[in-house]
Amino acid sequence: MAREDFNNLLWFLAVAEERSFTRAAAKLGIAQSTLSHTIKGLESRMGIRLLTRTTRNVAPTEAGERLRQSLAPRVAEIEAEIAALMEFRDKPAGTVRITLSDHALESVVWPKLRPVLSAYPDIKLELSIDNGLRNIVEDGFDAGIRLGESVEKDMIAVRVGPDWRMVAVASPRYLAAHPVPDHPQDLIGHDCINMRQATAGGLYAWEFAKDGKDLRVRVEGQFTFNSSYPMVDAALNGYGIAYVPESLVVEQVADGRLILLLDDWSPSFEGYYIYYPSRRQNLPAFEVVVDTLRYRDA
Repeated sequence: MAREDFNNLLWFLAVAEERSFTRAAAKLGIAQSTLSHTIKGLESRMGIRLLTRTTRNVAPTEAGERLRQSLAPRVAEIEAEIAALMEFRDKPAGTVRITLSDHALESVVWPKLRPVLSAYPDIKLELSIDNGLRNIVEDGFDAGIRLGESVEKDMIAVRVGPDWRMVAVASPRYLAAHPVPDHPQDLIGHDCINMRQATAGGLYAWEFAKDGKDLRVRVEGQFTFNSSYPMVDAALNGYGIAYVPESLVVEQVADGRLILLLDDWSPSFEGYYIYYPSRRQNLPAFEVVVDTLRYRDA
């Protein structure tokens, strides 16, 4: 059967259920003559009489009734499924998959989403913690959250957080046994807690800036991590100098457990962005997440 005959089958079903070409044509929004001609063509191609026509009414033949009984529940099931899918246009529901770093999760994403998503029980959120850069299209993510400088230019990007600094810190115990560095190059002689870059695989070169001058320093030490959080713990326990996001050590610096070093060399980085392909469909669930995370500078 030709593909276009499926539409003709729906027209046949309308006639068989209405028992009238006139009522079926009105229901379908087509001319009665067009409907009659279409059904005759369908019967001719199938080689079976589907309807018995009299001057007063129309009734399915035995073959036509068998076809009607077979078609009707299938069409009803399809219509019900389409109606259910159409609810996604207006009702925030479905799964949203996002890849992001642990710092982005703890400092920006979770604090914003935690108090809001309880109002949207049909939204399922999958947050994949990864400090490397991921190809969100190939890896099946709806979006990623990274620093603005890391977002590819062909992506739609929405800012979700403010600028923030990286800072060098060490414990009083460590500094009691080691000189306080006055310049980033002084770090070369210190025990430093390294960060392994997940994407490139190499060790992160600490980035500093002052008076328009940028400086990168490669450091050495006993420990290397791929997350900032254990770096803070290692610094608290006197294992060396850590270079971490400032928000992670505000309390520790305030109460004296960590000492801020090279403060005037600490650069600011452009804040986090949520990014996604321009061809991504604007589903309500995704729009709720993006709007909740959107950075609104007070």
